[in-house]
Amino acid sequence: MRILLADDHALVRRGVRLILEQEPDLTVVAEAGDGAEAVQRVRETEVDLAILDIAMPRMTGLQAAAEVARRRNPPRILMLSMHDNEQYFFGALKAGACGYVLKSVADEDLVAACRAAMRGETFLYPNAVSTLVRDYLDRLRRGERVPTSVLTAREDEVIKLIAEGRSSKEIAQDLTIAVKTVERHRANILAKLGMRDRTELTRYAVRAGLIEP
Repeated sequence: MRILLADDHALVRRGVRLILEQEPDLTVVAEAGDGAEAVQRVRETEVDLAILDIAMPRMTGLQAAAEVARRRNPPRILMLSMHDNEQYFFGALKAGACGYVLKSVADEDLVAACRAAMRGETFLYPNAVSTLVRDYLDRLRRGERVPTSVLTAREDEVIKLIAEGRSSKEIAQDLTIAVKTVERHRANILAKLGMRDRTELTRYAVRAGLIEP
């Protein structure tokens, strides 16, 4: 897995690089000191995953993520932040990130987040689910409608397991169906909801009450 690491503090980059390169399947192939440089590195270097700090000079990590996500075949994106902050968290999802890792627990979570990203899954730190639930409740209090009947019962089962981070193979085993059937359900769900990836499905699953805190 070829990784771009972007953070404006060289010591942070060094520490994160040490965490990643202890793993035989993870390699940092490029580094950047700000968001604009990160975007340029993605243009110049073939990377599978971009790990971007939220707060960087010239162009923030969120701005860089949005720019990178607009590429034809973008790498997966993880945001690295010192902020356990709802605004940053939702901003990361909106910008196209598939995960949000707190720097304070990077030594525990970052490798798992990288591998989840490359499996096409979303990595949410523990408090993030509570954040999503609060957002769901706030929408209800504001009187916003949350779709609950767009999907079939089987599709609800599938999206719930997807949002919980289960792989297609695991979902197939849980529901006693073929992996190809899981993939067909996934495609139908994305088409029905007008969504692109697991991150958006996870947000929908929480808002639709399919995931409990």
